[in-house]
Amino acid sequence: MATTTTRRSRSKQPQWTSRAVLRDVEAGSTVDCAHCGERVKFQAKLRNRQVICNVYQNGIWERVDHYHAECYDLAKKPHGDIVGPLDQRKSPSPSAIANAAASAAANASVAS
Repeated sequence: MATTTTRRSRSKQPQWTSRAVLRDVEAGSTVDCAHCGERVKFQAKLRNRQVICNVYQNGIWERVDHYHAECYDLAKKPHGDIVGPLDQRKSPSPSAIANAAASAAANASVAS
């Protein structure tokens, strides 16, 4: 009796793409802006912001680019729109989001 083998279908891996996020400049930052070439500096009395971009080429991670927040707009957003919350301090925690969703679902079932 012959045995048969079945092929397992492999799930296709997601294609990684470049993305940009907005973050505060942290103390000790030693990176240069990819647009203007100047240092992205931390200043205690100012709340400077930077755009950090994970850059992928053909789905493979290549580098991280840093921009002054203003320079990213001047460079015409080379890695797309900024994703995620723009102010980390004001964004809810994942557990707060889950609790809010559970409350909304409970309220919806009670109302119907």
